[in-house]
Amino acid sequence: MTLLPHPKPFLDPPVGFADLERARAVVVPFGYEGGVSYGLGTAAAPAAVLEASYQVEFYDDVLDAEPYVVGLGTLEPPAVPQSPEPMEALMFRLTDELLARPTFPIVVGGDHSITAGSIRAVAKHHESFGVIQLDAHADLRESYNGSRLSHACTMARALDFTPHTLQIGIRSMDIEEALRVKRQHLPMCTMDQWRKGRFDLQSALAPLPERVFLTIDVDVFDWSVIASTGTPEPGGLLWHETLDLLQTLFSQKNVVGCDVVELSYRASDPNSPFAVAKLIYKIVGFKFAELLTAT
Repeated sequence: MTLLPHPKPFLDPPVGFADLERARAVVVPFGYEGGVSYGLGTAAAPAAVLEASYQVEFYDDVLDAEPYVVGLGTLEPPAVPQSPEPMEALMFRLTDELLARPTFPIVVGGDHSITAGSIRAVAKHHESFGVIQLDAHADLRESYNGSRLSHACTMARALDFTPHTLQIGIRSMDIEEALRVKRQHLPMCTMDQWRKGRFDLQSALAPLPERVFLTIDVDVFDWSVIASTGTPEPGGLLWHETLDLLQTLFSQKNVVGCDVVELSYRASDPNSPFAVAKLIYKIVGFKFAELLTAT
């Protein structure tokens, strides 16, 4: 399929660095919210993140580098279907095309149901891979509100393609999801376990395949970091501990793609889109840290 560049790309880097033909990472705005079950606003979130990104500094003080120099492109927002199956098919085609180039896709949602299409594309390109989820919710329902592509079913759909998953930050699930975790021995770190020091990240990463897809639902964060999300839960991860977690993850695994979902646009909250924009730029830096160090 034809991929078109965004007229005002993420971060708005200097001329040439957002060129899709040379980009090692590509941001994909995907404003779908047909899978939500509570608050709205995710459809407008990608545009808010792009606008906020223009205020993010190019220089990363942790990496002592400017990550955009690896090439950071942005796609023109696609016309997103408003029903689940065509939406999933479009997300599959976009991710498939980017993985084939190959580039590192960073999808900006949109609600969490969009992840299913990206995971299906990863399965096409990689025989063995894992899925790491940062999220307040388990998302292990087989269907919700009559749909297998609800945002409450994201990890159930991931398990359709790989048995290798790791869930971190979970603090909300129903009894059936809890029983599934126990029955299938699904690796999960709840926030209670995280806060009480009962989780060893290194040991949890070790059994996963070398290649992983990372999906970040922003409700994993504490409200002091990101407040605007459709299904908020109190008591989440803080900013710096999340960056430490991500830096470890990227240093241990080959993250082949990621998405950042479930931000809800609210005109009264400019902080949350900015935090997401900065998070995405940090992810680019962690993904290409060795390349940036070499230069």
